[in-house]
Amino acid sequence: MANDEVILLGFWPSMFGMRPRIALEEKEVKYEYREEELMEANKSPLLLQMNPIHKKIPVLIHNGKPICESFIAVEYIDEVWKDKAPLLPSDPYDRSQARFWADYIDKKLYIPAKTIHITKGDEQEAATKEFIEVLKVLEGVLGDKAYFGGDNFGYLDIALIGFYCWFHTYETYGNFSIEAECPKIVAWGKRCMQMDSVAKILPDQQKVLKLAKVLRQIYGLE
Repeated sequence: MANDEVILLGFWPSMFGMRPRIALEEKEVKYEYREEELMEANKSPLLLQMNPIHKKIPVLIHNGKPICESFIAVEYIDEVWKDKAPLLPSDPYDRSQARFWADYIDKKLYIPAKTIHITKGDEQEAATKEFIEVLKVLEGVLGDKAYFGGDNFGYLDIALIGFYCWFHTYETYGNFSIEAECPKIVAWGKRCMQMDSVAKILPDQQKVLKLAKVLRQIYGLE
């Protein structure tokens, strides 16, 4: 597949966009990354052409064919480039569990995480409490393992690690310490950041915080 054309459309602070990028890095696949705009009016013709239903990133384009949605893209990458760094477990039951918890992250963690930095008052306080509760559940899933899959970085790690670069933002506006609440999750995040495939993709936490401040101004919160 040396002559494959691989393009990935993303947006730098998006944890969803980070997932297929990290997967491609893990597989050492050569690809072209194209940054998209957040605002609807500024989205590229290619994005609108390749994802006409949702008009959102990430979109993986493999030899002109689009693969949309972050988890679908990660699984596609794992199946197509299967000779290096397997991401999903080989055992069917373990695969099902990895998918279950990845789905849990999107359904249970994303909304309270986002709410922490785009609201204030009671709504923000409730979101912070919910965020901590969900993270504690995930900390239980991690247990004493190095990574969610055991000794090797994989699918479920990719599902969650994009949130790590937002931790400082959540702590700043939620007025709490993630390390105090979930020390194993923070240690896991630091461990993942030692990997080139993660470190080169996740943006600096201060850069993310600056973006969050701009978003809060747009929402009239600052």
